[in-house]
Amino acid sequence: MIDIDNETLALAAKELGTVTKKDTVNAALKFVVERRQRIEQILDDPYSIGIGPDIGDPEVMRQARR
Repeated sequence: MIDIDNETLALAAKELGTVTKKDTVNAALKFVVERRQRIEQILDDPYSIGIGPDIGDPEVMRQARR
């Protein structure tokens, strides 16, 4: 048994599209875990978000269009 803020739970349920308290809590926990996994993936491979090895090359950066 845990004490959960009902207003926050209702907002989370609306955002997650869940109906029951159990489903809302489980969906929120899953969301947090998957978010952490995505962050770790990006940190492990910065090239996956478009940062290439040439980002440190001043000449390449000068020619880059902004």
